[in-house]
Amino acid sequence: MAIEMQKVKEKARRVTRIILWGGLLAGLLVAAGYYFWRTYTVSDGTRTGTLYKISRKGYVFKTYEGELQLAGTDMMTQLSVWSFSAKDGAVAEQLRVNEGKVVTCYYRELVDAFPWQGETDYIVYKVEVVKQ
Repeated sequence: MAIEMQKVKEKARRVTRIILWGGLLAGLLVAAGYYFWRTYTVSDGTRTGTLYKISRKGYVFKTYEGELQLAGTDMMTQLSVWSFSAKDGAVAEQLRVNEGKVVTCYYRELVDAFPWQGETDYIVYKVEVVKQ
């Protein structure tokens, strides 16, 4: 009787260990999948216009946020303003130096950016000043 009880305990420990390791592995796979889904690039491209705002803001995660008045529009409306984020400090400094100028912003649109990536899903990674 004592030997049978010992075998049952060992089997229960083995099953519990397998379930815990399986749960940990499943959790890691789900977390990795969720991370890659949220940072997946939906589209990339360029937008050209007058850069009129760049700031560093956020309560917990400080990110660089900017706004561009799109080229070809005379009046500023909700449709003619493009909001974007910049993760890289060097890109943000380039934006800050060229504020008020016509620039081309190269961006990637993410499925759903994490809070530390920016407030928008549009992440600018390169800036060029348009020669006029």
